[in-house]
Amino acid sequence: MMAAPRHLLVIRFSALGDIAMTIPVMKNLLQQNPALEITFVSVPFVKPLFDEIDRLHFYGADIQNEFKGLTGLYQLSKKIKKEISFDAIADLHDVLRTKILRFLLGKTSAVIDKGRKEKKELTRALHKKLRPLKTGFQRYADVFETLSLVITLDVQQGYSKLAADSSLLPIEKNNSILIGIAPFAKHAAKMYPLQKMEQLVNLLLKNEHIQLLVFAAKNETAAIARWASKSNNLHLMAGKLTLQQELNTISQLDMMISMDSANMHLASLFGIPVISIWGGTHPFAGFYGWGQAYENIVQTNLPCRPSSVFGNKDCPLHGAAGCMQQISPEMICEKVEQVMKIR
Repeated sequence: MMAAPRHLLVIRFSALGDIAMTIPVMKNLLQQNPALEITFVSVPFVKPLFDEIDRLHFYGADIQNEFKGLTGLYQLSKKIKKEISFDAIADLHDVLRTKILRFLLGKTSAVIDKGRKEKKELTRALHKKLRPLKTGFQRYADVFETLSLVITLDVQQGYSKLAADSSLLPIEKNNSILIGIAPFAKHAAKMYPLQKMEQLVNLLLKNEHIQLLVFAAKNETAAIARWASKSNNLHLMAGKLTLQQELNTISQLDMMISMDSANMHLASLFGIPVISIWGGTHPFAGFYGWGQAYENIVQTNLPCRPSSVFGNKDCPLHGAAGCMQQISPEMICEKVEQVMKIR
């Protein structure tokens, strides 16, 4: 067995949700290995996710511009070797770019096992093996165990805490129930139809104590701009916040409503209950939010689900968002009411 490294280089470049899933694992790893230091290499945009983690040094690498292509990766490897003294590499991504970077860095490495065979069995059209697979969190943890590091995933140890900045909220919280809504997803197969989402918004606004904070990218704002005129209790946050500010705002919510998207994972970092809506993907693939209760999932048991792991393939039977058509706004509203009673 190899000696456990004292300074570990960890690599994961995308996507935002997958990078967010590394955070609870990093926190557990560092708490359980007090002599360990980590340098985490990723895209500069995600740095705020890592700001509060002791003994973790974030190393931003702009792989789309400064370190683009093979020449860029060579320059990045030279820069890392010059600036950082590390013992081993943990590749949590295992794509062509990280394979090349591992080779150029030339140190002992451990690589994530993505479980492609069982994921294929889960998503194939015929003779599906519908069963819970190993979580993405555990797949990350397995990489560190390969490097002789101690890690047992503890939900409470994995949560993040931020000093709440109430000035970021569009209203004073007082006795209000703050609910975040993330109405968009990267792929159509994961996105709850906007018309149905608007119906859900109308149902929620019937409760005068609920304040809705709608999170979206700036380029998505046009599709939901008219929602702002519905009520003074609805606030469009799209394009107004940096990632750091968005994280702080999310940490102050009472609840989040999202699909299988990055916002589910961002809210999960702070132990915020998430009502998650699933269509073409499935929680069994291992990408459910950290510490989230399975009772908060909204989905239908269609035999075609899931049609893919990441939502990048439409359902062959029902089309893009067809696997969500049987999910009514009332079903989601009922889940919200259940969680509100528990809180």
